[in-house]
Amino acid sequence: MDADIIVVGAGIAGLAAAAEAADAGRSVVLVDQEGEQNLGGQAFWSLGGLFFVDSPEQRRMGIKDSRALAEQDWMGSAQFDRPEDVWPRRWAEAYLDFAAGEKRAWLRSMDLKVFPVVGWAERGDGRAEGHGNSVPRFHITWGTGPGVVAPFERRVRAHVESGRITFALRHRVDSLIVEDGTVVGVAGALLEPTDVVRGAASSRVEVGDFALRAQAVIVTSGGIGGDHDLVRKVWPERLGTPPATMVAGVPAHVDGRMLSISEQAGARIINPDRLWAYVEGLRNWDPIWANHGIRILPGPSSLWLDATGRRLPAPNFPGFDTLGTLKHLRGTGHDYSWFVLTQKVIEKEFALSGSEQNPDLTGKDVKLLLSRVKPGAPGPIEAFKTHGEDFVVADTLTELVAGMNRVGDTGHVDEGELRHLLEARDREIDNDFTKDAQITAIRGARRYRGDKLIRVATPHRFLDRSNGPLIAVRLNILTRKTLGGLETDLSGRCLTADGEPLPGLYAAGEVSGFGGGGMMGYNALEGTFLGGCLFSGREAGRAAAAAVA
Repeated sequence: MDADIIVVGAGIAGLAAAAEAADAGRSVVLVDQEGEQNLGGQAFWSLGGLFFVDSPEQRRMGIKDSRALAEQDWMGSAQFDRPEDVWPRRWAEAYLDFAAGEKRAWLRSMDLKVFPVVGWAERGDGRAEGHGNSVPRFHITWGTGPGVVAPFERRVRAHVESGRITFALRHRVDSLIVEDGTVVGVAGALLEPTDVVRGAASSRVEVGDFALRAQAVIVTSGGIGGDHDLVRKVWPERLGTPPATMVAGVPAHVDGRMLSISEQAGARIINPDRLWAYVEGLRNWDPIWANHGIRILPGPSSLWLDATGRRLPAPNFPGFDTLGTLKHLRGTGHDYSWFVLTQKVIEKEFALSGSEQNPDLTGKDVKLLLSRVKPGAPGPIEAFKTHGEDFVVADTLTELVAGMNRVGDTGHVDEGELRHLLEARDREIDNDFTKDAQITAIRGARRYRGDKLIRVATPHRFLDRSNGPLIAVRLNILTRKTLGGLETDLSGRCLTADGEPLPGLYAAGEVSGFGGGGMMGYNALEGTFLGGCLFSGREAGRAAAAAVA
């Protein structure tokens, strides 16, 4: 044996699993096809959002949350409806207990802290029993994604120094070694060393091969979002036709290879058609990886139009129902849509997902953070507004529409129809008894002081020039997360087609649908991806360590 346990994938789930197994006294080999510069995987690039239930931060903001309300929201979003949802449902219940219980204290024990203003993501489809968060639950890590990675990387590196964990980087796993029905190791190709920056595509030149053996293998290799052909292959009919054009929310090495490799060894994949793709993607004007996309985290005020200028129906408002909006837009025949807004909206409501797009939170820079409440949009937003190919900024509606038709490649926006739409919307702003559901939602959001302080602009007329230039933003479909995956029990053990554990094989993180083969069902509540990786990685690491004792 080369180690007690092999962990395949050095993302955040892999770091958590390796650290827990090593803490229990087991020797671990941490295998990844990328170099050391990519430790932490996609978590590093994230905003660091974490889903907590009834946290002190919520209570301080006047938010009344509970385990029961969180379960209502989760199950209304997941909409479990298949026989194979048995383990995903059990994982969902276990994760809710974790998020309402020890999760916050466990992370704080590693010095991970969160921003005091709680965000309200995925506000829902308009039904109490349906999809969405009834209350704000999105807690941003102080330090964003790198702040989430740091404590787990510290734990792993401490074990590397002691000799309990060994890195096997630039080792690409091509197969699992199975003997007498038991997974006993991994084999694959050694890739040449690389010094490319984190996230950039690395060489696939092979310089040798390898085989490693252990008593247990934990697969934590992530999802499929970097392979758009694979995304299109599993794209579900319920969401319409697959997009011809998408932007990449993850680097190319998020390739899903270990899913099929694990399946070939006997593990079962369930819910492969459940995925999470955003509809507010921007082409990064300063890309790190090919076709690099950045997601807008919008407040609720922008007017959302399809590619031809038609307003999206309620409740498809910014920040409310990601997949519901995606389904509607796939029926329009176009791969993009538009936000129309003003300078006042962009200053207050636009945020960009990603650690590199939030230098104040990522760098823990309080002075820079306080500038968010001053006039003007944050620097990264203004940079996109100036350099981003998806932005149109104009002083008049005529100029705006001309720019939209120049940037849009398949749709045509009619100026007269858009003017009529904006004039009707502006009349409702002056009406305290509006019938416009979006304006009602904006006013409701501002009752939450977190939204009123830093997230939702004061309602105003868009055609009033005193509110700044008009802005249109072309929105692209952005690949992100795999919601299905390897079926696992609550110990993270991979299951076979007959429902029995495959001896020696475990899985955690996105490759297992964040637990069980899809603990989020059809929809995510946000802040659950990182937490799902941490929870499932922790459970698999502890269970594998106990099994090989």
